Amino acid sequence: MRTYTAIAPLQSALRNCRQQGQRIAFVPTMGNLHEGHLELVRRARTLADIVVVSIFVNPLQFGPNEDLDAYPRTLAADKEKLFSEGVQHLFLPEAEDIYPEGMALQTQVQVPDLSETLCGSSRPGHFTGVTTVVSKLFNIVQPDVAVFGEKDFQQLTIIRKMVADLCIPVQIEGVATARDTDGLAKSSRNGYLSNEQRKLAPLIHATLVSCRDAVACGFDNFLQLESHARMQLLQAGFEPDYFAIRDARTLRAVNENTEEIAILAAARLGSTRLIDNVRLTLNPVSDWGMLASP
Repeated sequence: MRTYTAIAPLQSALRNCRQQGQRIAFVPTMGNLHEGHLELVRRARTLADIVVVSIFVNPLQFGPNEDLDAYPRTLAADKEKLFSEGVQHLFLPEAEDIYPEGMALQTQVQVPDLSETLCGSSRPGHFTGVTTVVSKLFNIVQPDVAVFGEKDFQQLTIIRKMVADLCIPVQIEGVATARDTDGLAKSSRNGYLSNEQRKLAPLIHATLVSCRDAVACGFDNFLQLESHARMQLLQAGFEPDYFAIRDARTLRAVNENTEEIAILAAARLGSTRLIDNVRLTLNPVSDWGMLASP
């Protein structure tokens, strides 16, 4: 595995790969890698000849009261995991490489509407930071395919729209959420949970699944389902941010043309903000769901 801290040497190496007809897959991360990240790498290896992983804790997507300084950095362990998974190229830029004139003067990429709902409502500017850095990384790496996790489903949806709107020639591949045996979605932030909080955290996924099952059985009062779920989480000790049933393609309200729904939740447990989602493909004959995804 070759490691690059500067843009030009990485681009030169990847240019040689392209000249040899090799297909390039890209997995952008912020490090502190866990099994969920490694599943993305494994999927990338099935899609291309060359796998590039970046580790960059992007300051542009953190709000003034968020955990940029506290975000865990585990570079030595991350390198070992990526080497074991057969990654050929690791990109480790610094903030001054990505934002050479500083963030205040950085051209920004914004996806309207999709970026302003759900997590975007409580984290203003977050998704603009994400789409800006991802677009820059796409231009640096110029991959054939980029792989993202479905746990951050809103982020995945926004990146897909950005790529389509800006005609960026990269295939976006989503990978199912990696979970612990009790259903909790694997996340770098799970390490912030106390032992008692960790025992409680799987209730988010259980509540999502219960809601999905109700919809699959024909219960179509979505407002009531959302309200009940928020109350259930609140009574258990969470601070719900949102619990929403949306069209999975647009993240807007479900309508008669919706083919798949996404049920999404975000809630704080102590100081840790957890997100998760499940989806359900609707049956075009009976109007309600037959196929579920975790």
